[in-house]
Amino acid sequence: MSPTVANSERQRVAVIGLGSIGGVVAGLLGAASRHDVAACVRRPIEQLTVEQADGAVEFPIRGWTDPSMAQPQDWVLLCTKAQDTTASAPWLQRLCGPATRIAVLQNGIGQAERVAPLVSTATVIPTIVYYNSERLAPDRVRYRRAGEFDFAVADDAPGQAFAALFEGTPLRTLVSGDFKTLVWRKLLVNAVANPVSALTIQRNAVFRRADINALCLALLEEAAAVGRADGAKLADDEAAQSLARLVAIPPDAGSSMYFDRLAGRPLEIDALTGAVVEIAVRHRVPTPLLSMLLTLARAASGSSRPGEGRG
Repeated sequence: MSPTVANSERQRVAVIGLGSIGGVVAGLLGAASRHDVAACVRRPIEQLTVEQADGAVEFPIRGWTDPSMAQPQDWVLLCTKAQDTTASAPWLQRLCGPATRIAVLQNGIGQAERVAPLVSTATVIPTIVYYNSERLAPDRVRYRRAGEFDFAVADDAPGQAFAALFEGTPLRTLVSGDFKTLVWRKLLVNAVANPVSALTIQRNAVFRRADINALCLALLEEAAAVGRADGAKLADDEAAQSLARLVAIPPDAGSSMYFDRLAGRPLEIDALTGAVVEIAVRHRVPTPLLSMLLTLARAASGSSRPGEGRG
């Protein structure tokens, strides 16, 4: 896709949240040198390194450590966890003007509804992130392609502008006329794989165990039934397809919730499994296994280290 007129010019881009997702987009977008990229960070860093299969990319990055340092941008890429959205409000207020586009690079559904109240008249663009990434250090991340595309967006003017923003980078965007189904297809895997890997404290190799594989298939069947009730056009064998995609991920890759559990951070469980269970209640779809998974993950969330609860 050729850049739109608006995206053919150099633009100002701010990335909120320089974790695994934000580190990849900031590093690869900045290294392409088409736009001016800044990162909103807790601690200043001078250079960002993105490890890829064909070698590392290094980008000297401009960092802001306080919202008072920021100015309105053409683009804001919100890459925090869903539960940290409200905490980003001071940044959003400084970075957003009427012409700003905000791409929400978060897991789960309801991205526009979650962010819109914080950004006045700025345009909010929900996105799906497909690539696997890992934060290795505050200034270093690893990027792994997980399929044909790295992002998906709706086939509308804001979505097309997002796709154009990443031209010249290794990151590829799918522009889809059925974004809702794609959101649910990604949510099925996230709502199951993330908490299972976090609770077992294992990387993706755990999904190749026969017992875990069977459990995940049953969980995915429940989630797919909820998605269909919510209007997603999921295949009859959607659960089996989702499980096949999950097992195909390299066994040494890890989910974001797995890394959060290791670090003792709160788990993004309510935006993923919790969202599916909430929608299931609304549509009166039974989800006994997902509800149990949600309860266990909530109990594990925020432990200072694996196996240590908050009491």
